[in-house]
Amino acid sequence: MSSSIKKIVKEFYNSNFYKSPEDVKNYLHPEAELFWNSSAGFNKMNFQDILELSTEMSKSFHSLRAEISHLLRDKDEVSIRLTYHVKTVENPDEEIPMAHFMAIWKIKDNKLFKGYQISQPADETPENLSSFMATNF
Repeated sequence: MSSSIKKIVKEFYNSNFYKSPEDVKNYLHPEAELFWNSSAGFNKMNFQDILELSTEMSKSFHSLRAEISHLLRDKDEVSIRLTYHVKTVENPDEEIPMAHFMAIWKIKDNKLFKGYQISQPADETPENLSSFMATNF
């Protein structure tokens, strides 16, 4: 097991996975599964589903930036807490917070293998956004 599995997770969330199928292939295990609870409900996704989602995201977002507030490791699992900020295709000059995420990833063969993720629409109040400010880790 790599000693930098935190780096793998961090790099994935900071990558251009939403524009690059190669990034998805580089970071996700071919047998990857994601169990995702969002404001829209529960969704279980496999590697192909995640690849298709990233392709759909590229049609909506001019840019996608992760602001990571927490990144923690426990054995072969990494937890990450972040806010995604986006510039939409319709309005590429304005970056807005899109959603808050918390995920736990099990790493296998130095790739994201099994993920448990929750998300909700971003709350743009200053107090809430400051709780997601990036810290040094």
